[in-house]
Amino acid sequence: MNHWTAGLTAEGPRQGLPIATSPGIPLIDAAASEVFQSGELQYRAVRALNQIITAPAALTMMDLSVEAEAFGCPIRFSETENPTDAAPIASDQESIQRLVVTEVGTARTKEYLLAARCCAENIADRPTLGGLIGPLSLAGRLADMSRMMLLLATEPATVHCLLEKATVFLTDYAKAFKASGCGGLIMAEPAAGLVSPAMCEEFSSRYIRRIVEAVKDEHFAFVLHNCGKTERLIPSMLGTGASARHVGNAVDICKVLAQVPGDVPVLGNLDPVGVFRLGTPESVYAATTELLKQTTGYPNFVASSGCDIPPGTSIENLIAFFKALTDADEKPGGKRVDL
Repeated sequence: MNHWTAGLTAEGPRQGLPIATSPGIPLIDAAASEVFQSGELQYRAVRALNQIITAPAALTMMDLSVEAEAFGCPIRFSETENPTDAAPIASDQESIQRLVVTEVGTARTKEYLLAARCCAENIADRPTLGGLIGPLSLAGRLADMSRMMLLLATEPATVHCLLEKATVFLTDYAKAFKASGCGGLIMAEPAAGLVSPAMCEEFSSRYIRRIVEAVKDEHFAFVLHNCGKTERLIPSMLGTGASARHVGNAVDICKVLAQVPGDVPVLGNLDPVGVFRLGTPESVYAATTELLKQTTGYPNFVASSGCDIPPGTSIENLIAFFKALTDADEKPGGKRVDL
C-alpha cells in the first residue's frame, strides 16, 4: 500500500478517487434503505460501480451513523440520503461515564465488515478501502454536536472521557477492517473542522494518531478526511501520520496544497452535491477540468469529490469526471500537461 499511495501521484495518467459508492445502488436495483443495512447488497453495489469507473481503489459505503448506532443511537433511514442518527445518548458527565464501549460486530458494523471482506476478496484489480468515522465526530453524534461544542468549552475532561471510549472502539473497528483484507481506510472527521487548531490537536488529532499507529503499515494505508474549513488545521492533520489527506469543497485547495509536503497525496474537492448530484455530465467535466487547471504545479494532488457523493447521483456524471482526467493527459506518453 506504500506503493499504491505513491502511485496516486506518480508520473503518468491522472488518478481520480471520488468518494462514490451510493451511485452503485441503482445498478443492482435495490432501495438505499436496504443497501445500508446489508453487507451483501453493499458489496454488489460497490462491485457493479467499479466495473464502470476506473478509480484506483474500491470504497465501502461511507455511513457516519454506523458507529453511533453500535453504541445504541437510534437511526433514521432514507431513500435519498445516507442514514443518520436520530437522538444523542450521552450528553452529560453521568451518561458519558455510564457509556459502555461496544464490541465490533454490534448492530450494522458486522454488515460493513462483511461488505469489506467481500470487496477485498472479489475485486481483484484494485485495493479496497473501508470507511469509518473519526473520534470527535463520533463523540459529537453520541452527545449531539451542539452539546459537544458547549462541553468542549466548559467540561473538557468529560469530552476526553467520551473520546477515550470512542477511540477504543474505533481502533478495534479499524483493526477489523484490516483483518477483513482491506488495503486501507478512509476516516471521516468532519467535526474537527468546527474547532480551532489547538482544539483540533487536543480533541481530534491526538486520538486519530493512536488509531493510525495501531493499523497503518506498509500493507495498510490510512486516508484522513475532513470536509470542513481545514486551511488552519493542516499542520495538525499532518501530525496524525495518515498516509494521505482528503479535504472538502469548503476550502481553497491551493491554500491546502501549499502546506503539504510534495510526497503526501492531497485529495479533493469538488462539491458532491452541487457538482456531482445536481450537475450534468457537461458541467461535471468542466468543473473537473477547472480544478485540474487550478492545481497545476502540485503533483501530489488527486482529484476527488469533497465528501461522500449522495444517492441519486447519475453514473453519467461520474463517467464525465473520469473522462476529464483522461482528456487532461497528453497522448501518447501519458504525461501530465498544463491545461
